[in-house]
Amino acid sequence: MIVGILKEIKIEENRVSMTPAGVEVMKSNGHTVLVEKSAGTGSGFSDEAYEQAGAVMVETPAEIYGSADMVMHVKEPQPSEYDLIRPGQILFTYFHFAADEALTRAIIKSKAIAVAYETITGPGNSLPLLTPMSEVAGRMAAQQAAKYAERAQGGRGILLGGVPGVLPATVLVLGGGVVGTHAAQMACGLGAKVYLLDSSLERLRHLSETMPKNCFPVMSSPATIRELVQEADAVIGAVLVAGAKAPKLVTREMLKTMKPGSVMVDVAIDQGGCFETSRPTTHTEPTYQVDGILHYCVANMPGAVPLTSTVALTNATLPYAVALANKGWQGVARENPAIKAGINIANGKVTYCGVAEAFGLECTPVDSILS
Repeated sequence: MIVGILKEIKIEENRVSMTPAGVEVMKSNGHTVLVEKSAGTGSGFSDEAYEQAGAVMVETPAEIYGSADMVMHVKEPQPSEYDLIRPGQILFTYFHFAADEALTRAIIKSKAIAVAYETITGPGNSLPLLTPMSEVAGRMAAQQAAKYAERAQGGRGILLGGVPGVLPATVLVLGGGVVGTHAAQMACGLGAKVYLLDSSLERLRHLSETMPKNCFPVMSSPATIRELVQEADAVIGAVLVAGAKAPKLVTREMLKTMKPGSVMVDVAIDQGGCFETSRPTTHTEPTYQVDGILHYCVANMPGAVPLTSTVALTNATLPYAVALANKGWQGVARENPAIKAGINIANGKVTYCGVAEAFGLECTPVDSILS
């Protein structure tokens, strides 16, 4: 199979979907790998490193879309790419369709095969390709909360960990999954008082046993959120409903009860955001204020640390990319339920029901397409 690695064109996205080491593995499996020139530069990987690994360097994304059987991205295809996508072509990347109707309809129209990193499942309904970036984003969320709590950045002027004789900041983390756990661990490490909310009692029991003593796992409810946002100096939104829009847990009305200059970091912005007042921002202009509350809603947070993120992402995606290339999407989907769960759109039909429900579209079982 011919596999294409594109240069990311989303604003301030410096990651790349495969390292030179990954290219070498693909080559050892008998596949040709096309890499767009300078695709790895932002992550610290030179064109020469890709060539030494056996890649064929090409000048334009049109060459990759025109030749590759499978195209790999980090972020979703951008509008300038829509007309380049071919019917039957495998697109393997983060899509987050439920937050983007225009993208969804463009991929339906293309009749390509959209295999989404974020809905591939592992043991215990884990999300193995979302996990590495969730780990990065969670840790970064606490860092950003600490940074933007500074007065110079528009915050209250509070140090998350406090100092002897001065109380630490209070951080509220919504969601006890991978993002929330890593955010809470970082905030706890800085010395903050952390409330970690989740709706699963089993998960809360686990968190109570494993998290630091300055972390307080609490059952999530609208009433609890309303109460705790008033105490919080920073709120981190870390809620995920796989393949579907994130629920709006913090309303505009709640902002009026919060401390002026408090920071809200919405890691769920890729899925539409879990704060009612969230809208996507960029690394260049990461924040804005609503009712005196600072919002940080950068949609590609791990793109700020591309070297770490790219290596972590390749570690996770490479086995699935090899399987798709070795057996084709239909062959691997018939025998691998994890990858089958990643197929969101195929041959012009929406096969992931969370995406269909978001836009009132028909959901077609992927098995009916495979048969």
